[in-house]
Amino acid sequence: MKLYGELTKNDWLKAFNIEEKDVPKSFIIHGAWEHEKHLTTWKNKIGNDIWAPHWNTIIGNINHQRIGFANVFGGPSAAVICHQFASLGTGIFIQTGYFGGLSNNVQFGDILIVTAAEMADGVSNWYLPDQQIVQSDRELIEAAINFCEGRGLSYVTGTVFTTGAIMVETDELIQNWAERGHIGVDMETATTLAVARKFNRKAIGLLNLSDHIIKGDTFYTPNNKRNEIKEKTDEKLRELALYLSRL
Repeated sequence: MKLYGELTKNDWLKAFNIEEKDVPKSFIIHGAWEHEKHLTTWKNKIGNDIWAPHWNTIIGNINHQRIGFANVFGGPSAAVICHQFASLGTGIFIQTGYFGGLSNNVQFGDILIVTAAEMADGVSNWYLPDQQIVQSDRELIEAAINFCEGRGLSYVTGTVFTTGAIMVETDELIQNWAERGHIGVDMETATTLAVARKFNRKAIGLLNLSDHIIKGDTFYTPNNKRNEIKEKTDEKLRELALYLSRL
């Protein structure tokens, strides 16, 4: 009997009881806590012929193209989706979601186009055991930059530190990550990039500033203006992710 790491494309097709035509060309992996909120948003965008292979995942057609969306929280849940669908043949993985700011050069409303991620999530090293840094796909980075510049969207490029334990963050830790040149910290990007790289797929991270922790701002700091900006930036990120998913 085969175990999960030994399953082939045909094994996964049988496991899901689908045909190759049902496999999405691209997959948007969204890292966030509010599962139902984000699933509802994407159900409304996809709107037809929806298949839900998992409780946090939907796949459907947008402009006659098969696209997947999964809401995840942390590296382990991101890896499950990316591993299965990279095995099935999905070619592009787009990590969206949020990051804590580690740089004074990023502001609320900026889209962070992730160029690389430091692998401290506890999952990515199982896929790339000899690496500590995993890169986003260069073509996707350039396409994302061109999209933002063409539409006048505010963006920054840079690296993130991907952690597996957000609640142990301290001022000492974040100062260390900032001194290493990271723009932000998140919980999924390194995982998604690493799994995609393992299967020779393209991947990128596109993140929204949720809490500017280098300035002492956290999820629990009341800030209605920040929340308004965050929602507007989410919509811009969805447009960018859909654009990249069609490349």
